[in-house]
Amino acid sequence: MSGKGPLANMEHGDLIERVETHILRIPTIRAHKLSVATMQEQRLVIVKITTAGGVVGYGEATTIGGLSYTDESPDSIQLTIDLYFADLIKGCSATRPAEIMAKIRKMAVGNYFAKNAVETALFDILGKLAGLPVSELLGGRVRNTLPVAWTLASGDTAKDIEEGRAMLKARRHNIFKLKIGARAWREDVAHVAAIADAFRGEADIRVDVNQAWDMTTARCAIPALAEAGVTLIEQPMKGTNLDGARELRSISSAAIMADEALRGGVSPALEIIKARAADVLSLKIAQAGGLFSCRDVAQMGLAAGLELYGGTMLEGSVGTTATAQMLVTLPQITWGTELFGPLLLTEDILTKPLTYKDFALVVPDGPGLGVEINDAALGAFTEGKG
Repeated sequence: MSGKGPLANMEHGDLIERVETHILRIPTIRAHKLSVATMQEQRLVIVKITTAGGVVGYGEATTIGGLSYTDESPDSIQLTIDLYFADLIKGCSATRPAEIMAKIRKMAVGNYFAKNAVETALFDILGKLAGLPVSELLGGRVRNTLPVAWTLASGDTAKDIEEGRAMLKARRHNIFKLKIGARAWREDVAHVAAIADAFRGEADIRVDVNQAWDMTTARCAIPALAEAGVTLIEQPMKGTNLDGARELRSISSAAIMADEALRGGVSPALEIIKARAADVLSLKIAQAGGLFSCRDVAQMGLAAGLELYGGTMLEGSVGTTATAQMLVTLPQITWGTELFGPLLLTEDILTKPLTYKDFALVVPDGPGLGVEINDAALGAFTEGKG
């Protein structure tokens, strides 16, 4: 069951001994309004895998807005890992994440968020054993920082402008994405236009509709948003409506980005490319089912002439770092990222928080994910399993 590579311990210290999960409940710094839900807190699933030699790897699975966004929830993710994945991978060598993930994929369809969390933890262990960042295990990084957008999602125009100005003054973000789709489209356009006008020449303005519009609404709203100065429009309609997305591309001077349409990784990415249904792909390791799968999606997009963006499930520091480790290996990330999840939370579980400065995230370069977990914080925010 265990592989004997150069990293394998002669005393079998590389074998997986324990798999633990924690659901954390952490408040957000303010209400975060999407078209499908309003978030006042985030629930994170943290996976902790320990080898017989005492090496520990961490992964994260985080969803947005409950079951209104995706068919996995923190509770189902924890159950899947505890009840199905844990026994399957115990006794396997942590030096072979690809082999372990092949076993998991054979046993379980879907469950992309749960699979991603386990794969991330395995790569964290492998990086620690090798003394290398995860980015080097994925081929090597080509940059050390990533531009980071901030989502203005209070729903209040004046508050969003005030918040945006504070971000610019602190040199933390100069890309703003607005969550829209919950109101009538004319109200949304007026809201976005006022913010775009307030930051004209200072910040790039984008919107995310989270699949809220039908075709008629999208046909009306998209040209108006582009006229207001919006540069990127994310998932305006249902991800399954690829023909509609292709039509919207033809009437929009703003780029159209696929997000929810990419759930499942390579197969949906291929369908989007074949249908010419997007200008930009939003890369999310959780939706793709893991780091390698997400990198495959990125390479497919680049080969097809599409542009890339680093998306977020509003993960905490573990999931955010994992995504960043993959993104820094890509030759192009035209639209930057929105890896601001840890900044939206009131608390962190790292001993040293991630560094955001000069409108970018500084990607850790230590072994594995390059972050250290504060065990006391992990315990303090963990929900009871009973």
